[in-house]
This record gives sequence, structure tokens and C-alpha cells, in this order.
Amino acid sequence: MAFSKKNYILLAIGMAIVILGLVLMSGEGSVEGVFNPEIFSARRIKVAPLVSFLGFVFIMFAIMYKPKKNTMNTNKTEA
Repeated sequence: MAFSKKNYILLAIGMAIVILGLVLMSGEGSVEGVFNPEIFSARRIKVAPLVSFLGFVFIMFAIMYKPKKNTMNTNKTEA
């Protein structure tokens, strides 16, 4: 298989981080006739996109991650 169990775990963590960023972006919007200044809060404009971006970077790391092989067993010589 291309991915190990650890890769799948790291991918799930990255997806959870992206979803967290999207949840941080959500909220009540403005309606016609009533302006809601909360749509321009720092959480929605700065924090949430940064969290989502870091989640995508973590997903790229999870895809590229290659676990180290155990060299102790391959270096033994048979007697």
C-alpha cells in the first residue's frame, strides 16, 4: 500500500484542522437592510483562514511522510 496507518492518522488530523477552520469562519451573516459588523471580526478574517491553511499544509505533510524502516532486523546475519 502507498500509505501506512500513520499516514491515514495524520491525514485525519489534517482534515479535522481544516474543518475547524471552516467552522471558525461560519456564523451569522448580514441580511438586506441590516448590517452586521461581526462578519469582519478578526476570527473570521484572520484566524480561521490561517487555521485552514495550516490544516492543508499538514495534509501535504501527511501525504509526503514516509515512516522510517526498522533497520535492526535487516542487519542481522544468519549463523
